[in-house]
Amino acid sequence: MVAITLAVTLYLFYIGFTYYNTSLEERFYHPRHNWFKPSGIYGQGLGIIGTLMILFGVTVYIARKRYSFMAKQIRLKYLLEFHIFLCTLGPILILFHTAFKFGGIVSVAFWSMVAVVLSGVAGRFIYNQIPKTIEGRQMTMNELKEMKTDLAVVLHQKFNLESNTLDIISDLMSEKNTSDNRKKLGYLKKVLNRKDLPKSNRKSIMKMVRSEILLSKKIARLQTMQKLFKYWHVAHMPFALIMLVIVVIHVGVTLAFGYKWIF
Repeated sequence: MVAITLAVTLYLFYIGFTYYNTSLEERFYHPRHNWFKPSGIYGQGLGIIGTLMILFGVTVYIARKRYSFMAKQIRLKYLLEFHIFLCTLGPILILFHTAFKFGGIVSVAFWSMVAVVLSGVAGRFIYNQIPKTIEGRQMTMNELKEMKTDLAVVLHQKFNLESNTLDIISDLMSEKNTSDNRKKLGYLKKVLNRKDLPKSNRKSIMKMVRSEILLSKKIARLQTMQKLFKYWHVAHMPFALIMLVIVVIHVGVTLAFGYKWIF
């Protein structure tokens, strides 16, 4: 999808470069002004297609996320990628629809659209940090906590580890510094190698410890990202609503002045 977006953008630049590179005062004399101008067949078409792409991308994603529309047929993570694709390519088409000429209420809509796209990129990053199930559903805090075990007790019962080794493991569970975790994991591995334990048991212990550390990090990350998500909605939603309202006004004014596309 990234490749498609880049290819379309480059193509639009290529076919209209001479027009977009002409000053606003001289564009009227460009041989293809009636084609590339915002009210032209090509320029207006880009605006209509771009707007429809955004509306469709937003509507389908909201319907799936909030109302479980086609929940069994479409995984949310795939629909999110499609939503991002449409809501990235759509604004690019609208950018070319404006012919890089901004003014009045249109400029408010455009910069609101830019803010929505940028906040959407930030939202995608935050979303990707949230732990998910294999189906792409966000995991709840309770689900993650239910996965945790009292690792020290389990290891003591299963492998009869001594208290000093269990203390090293408990320290690892409470450690938040990644670099320290690596050092302590290396130290734990050396301690286990000096013990009279089968190699398969040592591997099992290390695997269980790493899994528990990863789970602890997921819980901490979920708490952080849930807070960030709340702040993200404060930025994303208002700009999206402003853009939508202005687009409706823009379309209404366009129709009132008799501007029509190919219909």
